[in-house]
Order: sequence, then C-alpha cells, then structure tokens
Amino acid sequence: VNLEKKTVTVEAGIEITQLNEKLSKYGLALSNLCSISDLTIGGAISTATLGTGINFGCLSTQIKSLTLLTDSHGKMHCSETMNSGVFKAILCSLGALGIITQVTIQCETAFLLEANQTPAKLNYILDNLDAIVHSTEHVRFWWFPHTDDCIVWKANRTNKVKPSPQKLSYIHDTLFGFHLLQLVLYLSRFRSSTIPKINQSIFSLKFSNPIHFIDDSHKVFCFDCLFSQYVNEWAIPIEKAKYAIRDLQKWIETSEIRAHCPVEIRFVDQDDIWLSPAYGRKVCYIGIIMYRPYYQPVPYRKYWAGYESIMRSYEGRPHWAKTHTMFRSELEKAYPKFQSFIELQKQLDPTGLFLNPYLKRHLFGDIKNLKSKL
Repeated sequence: VNLEKKTVTVEAGIEITQLNEKLSKYGLALSNLCSISDLTIGGAISTATLGTGINFGCLSTQIKSLTLLTDSHGKMHCSETMNSGVFKAILCSLGALGIITQVTIQCETAFLLEANQTPAKLNYILDNLDAIVHSTEHVRFWWFPHTDDCIVWKANRTNKVKPSPQKLSYIHDTLFGFHLLQLVLYLSRFRSSTIPKINQSIFSLKFSNPIHFIDDSHKVFCFDCLFSQYVNEWAIPIEKAKYAIRDLQKWIETSEIRAHCPVEIRFVDQDDIWLSPAYGRKVCYIGIIMYRPYYQPVPYRKYWAGYESIMRSYEGRPHWAKTHTMFRSELEKAYPKFQSFIELQKQLDPTGLFLNPYLKRHLFGDIKNLKSKL
C-alpha cells in the first residue's frame, strides 16, 4: 500500500469483497465498482467489468500497472511507461494473452456515497435522459418490462454523517423479497403469462416508494443480485440509448416474450483499451436477465435473439463476461484494434496455451458445436 500515491498492489486472484475490506483499513477506496463483489480483480479487469457513471471508466481504467505471465515472453511488467505497447491490450484481454498475477490499482481516499432511489416512468426518463445521466456522479436505472415503471438510482460523494445501519426486515426483505419471489418465479415457468403481473407486483411492493441512504462507497455500489440468472448486456453509443430502449420496449410489447425484471441501464466513460466495449466512445450498457429460480432453466433464447438484433442495429458491443453471439467477423468491424489484439495474442501465446473453447469460438471463428455452447 502506498498511502502517498493512494495505490495498492494485490494479487490478481483477490476477490473484490476482500479488496474492499482491506482498502477500508487503510482509509482507501476504489473510485467506482461493479454491482457484484464476489469476483476476482483479475477477472474483472480482463473483461472490462464496469460500474456506472458517465465520467467514470470501467474497472480496468483504474489499473496503474500489472504483471502478466506469458507463454513466449515469461513474466512481463506492464504499465503506461513499461511495455506500454501491450498494456492497453492486457487491460481487457479475456485471459487470451496470459495470466495476470499482480495488479497495482489507483485508489482514492475512502468516501461515503449518498444514494437516492426514486420511482419514475420510462417515457419521462428517456425524454430527459441526457439531463438525468449528467445530474449526479453515478446514475443507473432499472426498467420493469411489461410496464412503464422504472427506478432511478443516483449517488454522489458526501461529507454528511453516516446514519446507523438500517436493519433488514425478515418479512419484507427475506420472506417476501427472496423466498416468496423465487417461488413465484419458479411457478411462472409453467405459466409465463403471469410474468407481467409479477413484474408489476414486484415494483409496487418493493420499489414504488423513494429510498435514501448514506453508507461506505463499496456498500452502496455493490448489492445482492438474488438468484442465479441468465444475463446478456451490450454497450451502445450513449447518443443512441433512448432509441434502442424504445425499440426494445416496443419489441417486447409486440412479441410473445415474457421478460423478467429488471432491464438495467448503466453509463460509462470512453477509454482507449483495445477490446473494451467503451473503446473510443461514451456508452450506455443495456442489460437483460432471466432468473433461474432454484437453478432451474427458463426460456431465454428468443428474448436474447431479439435483444441482440436491436443492439446490433445500434452499433452494440457485448459485455465480455456475459453470454453473447458476436463472433470474429463482427468483432473485427466493432473493434478498431481487434486485428492488432489477435496478432499480439499469437506473439505472446504462439502455442495457444491459454486458448479455451470460448476464445477459439469468438475470437478465432471456431464454431464447431456452436449450438451446444450457447
């Protein structure tokens, strides 16, 4: 830990939950965080995992330097000034270039976040999207499909006094918010026509009233995503966001799709990381889910196909850590540095030691047994 520079060097296998705890002891914090904290920092930066905030980049942008173990060059120390030619490729490398063993992260003094969560209508949000996105440091919203209901979440750094932590209600948060909800979602597998009503009920019972809270930054950024789920999320140029969301809404309304809530919308600053979905442009991430209650399968392929068609029509790039069907021919067009990345991969891993089926399928066009993998 370097308190003067506010940097910390850690093994890449540390989970973000553990990292947050360690940083707190030194009065430090990450400037932005993803919603899920039980993943490793190495995995998060390898997939350009993100939080939200139009002036904040993905987690990879907080990395000052790293150590990469490669097949052909052994151990490489990389930063803006050392092996700088490959540093921007490694910051979202999908594990294809080698194993990231250590990272140095730029932090800041630990801070509190004041968050406000308010209900709003989708049309209002889209009509005022630019103003809402720039209204606070961190903004996201959740739309409940088959309704016009949304939750707008905004958070700013604050010097206000942190109140005593609120106790969770067993009936509201655990019995209803988890167990009953999972049971209802399970039953909807046999009668999907109930899903719109379930979405309406979830919003009315849990999210129809404003919520205000102040807490340590990592406790506000990160939250419980409840059950196992199928997830798909793409990033599109921010100026096209409202049109894409309206198209998605119209398609769901006019199709036979029954979509679980919510659709999550986040905003991220542009960067110059070769395979980052935010490469060269500020983006809006639009994420869809289908819950898997009790780990049971639910129909999702038709939903995914329609959603991805819309995202493609708006120059979308998929979140690397989530299911998608973009392959080499499209990736070459979507990412200006894609071919440079492939050439670098062949230099650092000439024997293909680090290539797995996913990488072969998406980066190199090996589509054998494709249907069984999606």
